[in-house]
Amino acid sequence: MEVWPGTAYPLGATFNGTGTNFALFSEQAEKVELCLLADDLTETRVELTEVDGYVWHCYLPHIQPGQKYGYRVHGPYDPANGNRFNANKLLLDPYVKAVEGQIDWDPSLFSYEFGDPDSRNDDDSAKHTMHGVVINPFFEWDGDRQLRIPYHESVIYEAHVKGLTQLHPEVPEEQRGTYAGVAHPAVIEHLKKLGATAIELMPVHQFVNDGTLMEKGLNNYWGYNTIGFFAPQNTYSSAGDVGNQVQEFKAMVRDLHRAGIEVILDVVYNHTAEGNHLGPNLSFKGIDNQAYYRLVDGDHKHYMDYTGTGNSLNVRHPHSLQLLMDSLRYWVTEMHVDGFRFDLASTLAREFYDVDKLSTFFELIQQDPIVSQVKLIAEPWDVGPGGYQVGNFPPQWTEWNGKYRDTVRDFWRGEHATLGEFASRLTGSADLYESSARRPVASINFVTAHDGFTMRDLVSYNEKHNDANGEGNNDGESHNRSWNCGAEGDTDDEKVLTLRARQQRNFLATLLLSQGVPMVLHGDELGRTQQGNNNTYCQDSELSWIHWDAMDQPLVEFTSFVNKLRHDHPTFRRSRFFDGRPVRRGEGEKLPDIVWLRTDGTEMLPEDWGNGFGRTIGVFYNGDGIQEKDFRGRRITDDSFLMTFNAHDDSVDFLLPSEEYAQFWEVMIDTAAQADDYEPLKAGATITLDAKSMVVLRAYSGPEAEVDVSAAASLASMADHEEAQEEMVEAQTKAAEASEAKATAASATEEKADGE
Repeated sequence: MEVWPGTAYPLGATFNGTGTNFALFSEQAEKVELCLLADDLTETRVELTEVDGYVWHCYLPHIQPGQKYGYRVHGPYDPANGNRFNANKLLLDPYVKAVEGQIDWDPSLFSYEFGDPDSRNDDDSAKHTMHGVVINPFFEWDGDRQLRIPYHESVIYEAHVKGLTQLHPEVPEEQRGTYAGVAHPAVIEHLKKLGATAIELMPVHQFVNDGTLMEKGLNNYWGYNTIGFFAPQNTYSSAGDVGNQVQEFKAMVRDLHRAGIEVILDVVYNHTAEGNHLGPNLSFKGIDNQAYYRLVDGDHKHYMDYTGTGNSLNVRHPHSLQLLMDSLRYWVTEMHVDGFRFDLASTLAREFYDVDKLSTFFELIQQDPIVSQVKLIAEPWDVGPGGYQVGNFPPQWTEWNGKYRDTVRDFWRGEHATLGEFASRLTGSADLYESSARRPVASINFVTAHDGFTMRDLVSYNEKHNDANGEGNNDGESHNRSWNCGAEGDTDDEKVLTLRARQQRNFLATLLLSQGVPMVLHGDELGRTQQGNNNTYCQDSELSWIHWDAMDQPLVEFTSFVNKLRHDHPTFRRSRFFDGRPVRRGEGEKLPDIVWLRTDGTEMLPEDWGNGFGRTIGVFYNGDGIQEKDFRGRRITDDSFLMTFNAHDDSVDFLLPSEEYAQFWEVMIDTAAQADDYEPLKAGATITLDAKSMVVLRAYSGPEAEVDVSAAASLASMADHEEAQEEMVEAQTKAAEASEAKATAASATEEKADGE
């Protein structure tokens, strides 16, 4: 085989239209062999003799896309000193762009004999592992590029590729559960109807199905077990897994962009699928264990674990950081994605021990001209000490606001002492983000996410019901801040079902009309249930898939309407925090941009927040008080709104504020939905807020005068115009005559004076 030296950059397998360059980093390796695989897995081995900066490389002028490959890396097998080389294990390229097949958890995948971790297993793993594929990087993007929708105009829809599409009746069967299914017109139309501006896909980096789950007949459904940071998951491809998955993924992104929908990826850079010292030897471990993984100081046989998965990526090593940054840039430049949500992001900031927002990882992100310009969303916690970091990420970042989730759940289930914090969360969580020069959009607001109850289950279960996971219901979060509305799970009690429907509307309306960026979990708008399972990470089944045939259509319409209200009115999606001044107004002073109201229609004062006020509150948004300008520099104005919230178990009368706020109000949203049509309400009128309900009103200036556009009206108008013209001429004539008479009189008087 003809072998050329090639180059050390770019890393991975890169086809340039003629041949393919291969480059692999390993600082500790003694010898590296590139293994080209035939369909029957016979190998052609090419020893890489060119090494620059610990990068082993070559160029093969006749290797084309579709070629399967792996590496055998030679070096010391000395776990106690951090080295786990074993050339009998065929290893996946860390920079692989496409992966063929899955692992089968054969013992040959491990470097030790089961039952004896200190032994050595030299069985060949080639027939039992996944293989890299050289891809064709060229694609007809047809002018596609990132959409760059501003945060304050964004509505995120968190979804799972398979769960979203597997049971969709309009998606062709062969496309269900795939990237092509996500891009199907029926799915895109649903996203547009809801007003979603971005779809946040749960992990699509190539991941490994956990062996212990497979033994139970379960699967790693969520995919938080990455093995390939550049490769789209091959099981989500309808076109095959020998590079086709890359083309299909790109086509999905292009089609979503054409519909005005961004693509955000949930990425797992904090750990890999190789687990701890007892895990398999699939890629990183056998290539350069010390460079890629954080090892215990003084005990290099074991791994630091800030993630609960067995290992943590070594963000102290420059090459691990390069891998991370190269991966992010690849997905932006080559795959055209619009942003990332970083799983357990606190782990990436542990350069030494504590979470450090000045760590090298954050510095690299901030300085990168490509990655710094897309959406960066942190899950701001991990399982390590001091890992809960909500509000502490750098200014460039947005965060999943766990405090928003907890507070809104507590408020609507009627917990005491949540009113002040509820007000803060509703208005953008200034207490968390304003001091670090961030804006309300730093808060990614959510009530539910993939990890936990669905929204329907949140109002249907007090306890988790995870028996299907095979762990004795011991997995998953036990403190869910949920309330079943009077019955656990399924019921035919009309009163309970009515309350549950209302509570779902309360949550959705609160979420979509809060300042910040709302994130809706897929299926919540449809009334999706997981039967009380709050940890479906292993449930690749109808338990976790969306049942489109059982959708709650009225809830879909409600969600769509509320989101349209948000879209049409910038007062609900401000890019700056409220000012709220003056806090105490003198007589005649202008209304502030926000006013909190008591049930008697008067303004809340600072001392009211701490006096056990209750569970009912109103908030006035002054549409003329938006302290923002559009892209042309013109000041933005909007209608004014009044939102009222009643989390009591009984109805409450609420007195509308004085005419100073508005002369009339019209009801836009009533989650209790006691009427289909509402008459305008005068200032000072009393409205009744049903138990557990929310009413949104818009300032109303009164009915517009009806305009008669008939021909008869035109004739009458013409006649009126002619009559007016005649009256005007007559008036002008009389004025001229009067002026002439006055002039004559004045002349006579002047002559008389001269004679005298």
